Order: sequence, then C-alpha cells, then structure tokens
Amino acid sequence: MTHRPIGIILAGGRATRMGGADKALLDLGGKTLMHHCLARLGPQVCRMAINSNGDPADFAQFGLPVISDSLPGHLGPLAGVLAGMAWAAQQDAGAIVTVAVDTPHFPADLVDRLLAHAGPGGICIAASRSPSGPVRQHPTFGLWPLRLRHDLSHDLAQGTRKLGLWADSQAAATAVFDADPSDPFFNINTPGDLRAAQDRITAG
Repeated sequence: MTHRPIGIILAGGRATRMGGADKALLDLGGKTLMHHCLARLGPQVCRMAINSNGDPADFAQFGLPVISDSLPGHLGPLAGVLAGMAWAAQQDAGAIVTVAVDTPHFPADLVDRLLAHAGPGGICIAASRSPSGPVRQHPTFGLWPLRLRHDLSHDLAQGTRKLGLWADSQAAATAVFDADPSDPFFNINTPGDLRAAQDRITAG
C-alpha cells in the first residue's frame, strides 16, 4: 500500500464569477493556476491527479490523469473528493489529500501538518487564523482516508452536499495555519481576486 497520500486537485468548479472561464487555466505571473498548484502539491504527495468535469484534453499539457465526478449534476467538491477516493483506491493508496486549484499560495507543509493533526478518524481539514478574526475552515484542503469512501457515496446519494458539514459528521480534526500577514488559503473567485494574487506575487 502507498503510505504517502495521493494528491487530488479539485478543478471541477464552473467559475461563474470569472465569466465561466476555467480557473485552472487562468494566467498568474506567467503560469496557469494549475501550474502553481502542481508546483506546491507535487513535493508533498506520492502522485497526483486532477478532478474536473471539463474536457480532459484541456489538461493534457499537465500530463496527469483527469478524473470526472462519478455522479451527475455538478454536486460540488464533495463529489470531487469521492471521485478522487475511487481513483486512488485503484492505486493501492490509503488516503488522499485534496487541494483547490484556485488557491495558488497554499502552505508548502500542508500535507505534513494534516497528517500530524489527524485524529482517530483519520480526517483532517485545514483552517487559518488571523490576529483579528476567528479560525476559518477550508475543507477543500483535507486529508481523507479511503476507508470512508463508501460512507461518502451513501451520504451523497442521500443529499449531503456540504464538504465541511460532512467532515464534521465524521469527527474531522483541524490543522490551523497562521494567516498573518496574509492568508495562505486566499482563493481566486473574481477578476479582482486574480489581480490581488498577481500583486502578491509582484510584491514577493
């Protein structure tokens, strides 16, 4: 069995606030958001795959397996987690780590921290804490043991859609990251967010 988690990049969103553009292919500092994500995640996992419901040919340049949701209807990131689990089970893995493609500055020690903080249930999701605000959870960044994939499949069939709520129902642990001076889980949803991310790169 593979002991290091497999990395699954969640890129299945429809990006309505970006005019319907595929966020994974947006340019940030001369590289696509997918390139930024792969550079961050690659050193932390044993191998990677992309979860997307778009045309797999759009991702051919990255040389990775492209996994579509097994359930119809664009059910959100929880369906992406299930798709990643099902694919990773065929690779003899024990767990996956998911990341969102629209979050280019996520921590370089994400996987180690998730593994270190996972409780008895094995699930751990990321969170961030700023000096002036509460802890904010980021459930698309999570460690998911494959032994839970049948429970997840059942719950999705029963109408569960919220990733964070499902994680809570499974007694997920939390790994809290510092958000000072900036939140590493800042994600790009709008053209303004993309400009802010570019400014962050320019500032070094």
